[in-house]
Amino acid sequence: MTREQEPPETRGVTVQHLVAVDLGPEIEGMAGRELRMRMVTIDPGGVLGPVHDHADRPGVVYVLQGTITDHRDGIAREYGPGVGWPEDATTLHWLENTGTTPAIEISVDIFRP
Repeated sequence: MTREQEPPETRGVTVQHLVAVDLGPEIEGMAGRELRMRMVTIDPGGVLGPVHDHADRPGVVYVLQGTITDHRDGIAREYGPGVGWPEDATTLHWLENTGTTPAIEISVDIFRP
């Protein structure tokens, strides 16, 4: 399935910061970066956009509840509970919840605050 139009700005998204670790004291060369974990809720009809990349911000996502549609490379893929995906330097995407229940994901990434 492909999506022709550009997604709207972020709407219907709540982000809860769960925990972060300052990586500078932990790993040489990682000064100024954090390893963080967030819980992201996307309401029905919600969008996490517009298109964004993960250059310099690699991470992984795990879906706890609902279904999240990940739009990248002209392809829309649906991910449900118990499934995850990587977000690396080549990731260019946006997310949406086309379902009828809130979608909840756990997102872990290396971030420069």
